[in-house]
Amino acid sequence: MKNSIKYFGIALMMAAGFQAQAQDVDVDVDVENKTIWDRDLPNFRAPDQRGLTEFEPTKDTDYDFDGVQVRIGGASTIQLQGLRQENSSGENDDLAELGTNFNLATANLDLDVLLAPGLRMHLRTYLSSLHHNEAYVKGGYIQIDGLEWISEDLAGYMDNWRVKIGHMENNYGDAHFRRSDNAMALYNPFVGNYLMDAFTTEVGAEVYYMNGPWLAMAGFTNSTINQSSLETDRDPSYLAKIGYDKQINEDFRFRLTGSVFHSGFRPIGSRGSTQYLYSGDRAGTRYYNVIEGDFRAGRINPATGAELTSFMINPFIKFGGLEFFGIYENASTENDDWNQYAGELIYRFGQGEDFYVGTRYNTASNDDVSVNRFNVGGGWFLTKNVLAKVEYVNQQYNDYPAGTVYDDAQFNGFNIEAVISF
Repeated sequence: MKNSIKYFGIALMMAAGFQAQAQDVDVDVDVENKTIWDRDLPNFRAPDQRGLTEFEPTKDTDYDFDGVQVRIGGASTIQLQGLRQENSSGENDDLAELGTNFNLATANLDLDVLLAPGLRMHLRTYLSSLHHNEAYVKGGYIQIDGLEWISEDLAGYMDNWRVKIGHMENNYGDAHFRRSDNAMALYNPFVGNYLMDAFTTEVGAEVYYMNGPWLAMAGFTNSTINQSSLETDRDPSYLAKIGYDKQINEDFRFRLTGSVFHSGFRPIGSRGSTQYLYSGDRAGTRYYNVIEGDFRAGRINPATGAELTSFMINPFIKFGGLEFFGIYENASTENDDWNQYAGELIYRFGQGEDFYVGTRYNTASNDDVSVNRFNVGGGWFLTKNVLAKVEYVNQQYNDYPAGTVYDDAQFNGFNIEAVISF
């Protein structure tokens, strides 16, 4: 208990230090008639507090191009973890002995470049992550929102269209817009991601149609995160999304999307038999050393077969400071069938909604077993780029076979996380 109080005090002093430094920078500064917060790229999700409730970047066709524009950004995150765990053995012989201490600090480096009118490049590099001790590229893409760079005669032809091509984070579902992406944890109101964490980076292309509140997307990938020129029997994967997103009035916004992902049959044992939709995150878990003890600990991977069909439905409602985000997801293979449900209720308050409190319930199950997670916590935006958050988490494993590490397993405790993103 004394150690917990000591570490909590250290975390509070860190937060106070962030705030002290923030006093001089969280102000509007005129730079060529633009404030600090206006100097962003078009068709781009702000990597700060402004991007919280944004999903696909808003379609923007009204901007001036004054030459190549380079935006260098990044993120840095650290957690103070105080978790405890147990299973049916009662002696924790097969579980790590967890203490209270700081996790490895993680860092991202982002490079976004407006190359021409309607043509933007994105590249994200993980500088530090749980799973890798070396820097490596997460992925990148080219985003096309206009064709003026080819010919002025083509201006306006893509006012409702967008194309993304690259080795990139694929747009299946809305949950990946609220998850922590290594150090980029500012959009996530809690510390951990979802139990069935649908996130992968595969080579592919996505075509969008955007017309007012309506959104439609169709795309494909080459079904692998580790690229190779060697011959393979891997088939393409296909994904699609349709949605409605409208600010009904000043206080009320409603969004509803449905997404599907399908990867076809491949012979078991072939080089192409692995599915990556739920195991594509190479950065690692936010709950260090729990249960399995590996870098994906605390998550569920339902894609154990050679064929996978998943669909996800996501409602999002914001009424004043009250915010709800939900997940219903089904993942089916030739071997298994999993369902995931999640609901987040967040209340944001204070000047500029700089504070929030909230709770999340998340469960995943098949015909035999289930896993339940409960989170409660809150956060404080010290500036638009600095977030301090704290959560309590309780995760339980139910009906797993006796003798396995999951038999009546659970972990619970607190996490304090500090995030800088710019």
